[in-house]
Amino acid sequence: MQLQQLAYFTAVAETRHFTQAAERMRVAQPSLSKQIKSLETELGAPLFSRARGNVTLTPAGEALLPLARRILADADTARREIAELAGLRRGRVRLGATPSLCAGLLADALARFHRDYPGVELRVEEGGSRDLVRDLARGQLDLALIILPLQSSDPALVTQEILSENLVVVSGGGRGRKPFMRIEDLRGRPLVMFRRGYDVREATLAACRQAGFEPRFAVEGGEMDAVLRFVEAGLGIAVVPSMVLENRPGLIGTPLVPGLRRTVALAHRKDVEPTRAAQAFRSTLLSFLSEAAHAGTLAPGIEALVAM
Repeated sequence: MQLQQLAYFTAVAETRHFTQAAERMRVAQPSLSKQIKSLETELGAPLFSRARGNVTLTPAGEALLPLARRILADADTARREIAELAGLRRGRVRLGATPSLCAGLLADALARFHRDYPGVELRVEEGGSRDLVRDLARGQLDLALIILPLQSSDPALVTQEILSENLVVVSGGGRGRKPFMRIEDLRGRPLVMFRRGYDVREATLAACRQAGFEPRFAVEGGEMDAVLRFVEAGLGIAVVPSMVLENRPGLIGTPLVPGLRRTVALAHRKDVEPTRAAQAFRSTLLSFLSEAAHAGTLAPGIEALVAM
């Protein structure tokens, strides 16, 4: 049973005339009649009574008509929904991002995308970079903003570098501000440390060990907002991305010399092509970063790596 056959059947049932039905369907009348005959053969019962030039529905035709109309309506709805998805009037983007990005520039990029594509559902998952890589591999995300470099054990991903930023030492505002700090200055100082899975944690530990010491933790295991609040409360200092200090007047960020920087990339699985909605979000994000860099509105310490 084919949709075309059901459409021809419905047209004949509504016009009660084979020639008029063929004109409505823009097909030759013999072709329409042949398709109706094939449908009757497949169903094992005549659908029309053709007596003295009058076309009427048989009991089988009466039973089939509402079903045929429903099937054709459902098929039309499916076509419309796919067309709307292709036109980005509907869809979904599952995006992963580190908390520092969610608290910073990502909110404005999401607002622009929602304005341009209000029918596309946005789902944002916050997490450390290692967690986001894992979620990409599991198919739980369409795109993710992750920190490079990838580890050798990571799944095959397509990555595009979009920005780099400084890591700074953050402390409570009550202390005198130093022009800069060295990693060695963290020796013996109480550190507020992120939970496992955060790239900043791994970068801080690696830098301290390269300098020949193990850092001392005052508090360990926090998320981004908790780490900043613990620092504000005077529990210790922390190494954080520079962008998270915006709108935090109670905190002071001190540059590290030599500097520690991290590179942020937009990633997706290599074996899965992003949906049209995800591709549209990628374009929106890259345009937003390019325009912000050109206008000089990126937070201090951030450098866009996309073409302007």
